[in-house]
Amino acid sequence: MERPNTPGSETRRILGVDFYAGDVDGAIDQLSSGGLLVVPAAPALKDIACNESYREALTNADVAIPDSSFMVLLWNWLEGDSLKRLSGLKYLRQLLVREEVRAPGNTFWVMAGEASARKNIQWLASTGIAVPAGCIYQAPMYGSEIDDPVLIERLHDLRVKHIVITIGGGTQERLGLYLKRNLDDRPAIHCIGAAIAFLSGDQVKIPDWADRSYLGWFFRCVSAPARYVPRYWSAIKLVPLLCRYRGKLPPLQAVTPPAASAEA
Repeated sequence: MERPNTPGSETRRILGVDFYAGDVDGAIDQLSSGGLLVVPAAPALKDIACNESYREALTNADVAIPDSSFMVLLWNWLEGDSLKRLSGLKYLRQLLVREEVRAPGNTFWVMAGEASARKNIQWLASTGIAVPAGCIYQAPMYGSEIDDPVLIERLHDLRVKHIVITIGGGTQERLGLYLKRNLDDRPAIHCIGAAIAFLSGDQVKIPDWADRSYLGWFFRCVSAPARYVPRYWSAIKLVPLLCRYRGKLPPLQAVTPPAASAEA
């Protein structure tokens, strides 16, 4: 097996997380037998050294895709690499083409709230994907520890093949790991965050050209500067982490409890 960070390798180990370096179909195929996929964004990834439960989720994921434009550009500059960004939006678009994901009752959706759920389900219906009411779950405001027996019981009863989590970064990964560890079957768990909101209109729509050009963050900042500019500015903390540790998992510092939020 090829080692991470060698030419031709299918992964890059960045801050101790093995990021998938192939194409979008390959990433989806890797979850064909189930597992956890995460899409770390830079504003959350910067906390990998001080948020123990978040780093545990990333390092125990089966697939991590390099969605963060900032991380990919910084990594390539530091390492002289040519890692290509694979966006969560591109991943979701391709995932929703798969017949087993589109089939009613095969996919369970965890949404950030009632308004988001309504817009997202309406958009899915417009694309020909009918989601039964029993396959929609509005996430509560999770705290530093996730314990959701209601969700576990629902999923035990349904036995779905796919779970798509659309809540905020830093929380969705922890929820994904919680589900992976507490379900006795092995569904594919896709933590895609706000990607569906860019398509449904729940958040600003991001054109394909902007996503390909690493400009999704810019569209979000322009749409709601007070909300997103501080969030993306905080990602600057990723610079010293990457410069110092490169492929190594940073040592755990004083733990900062994750924010209790379901927002993507």
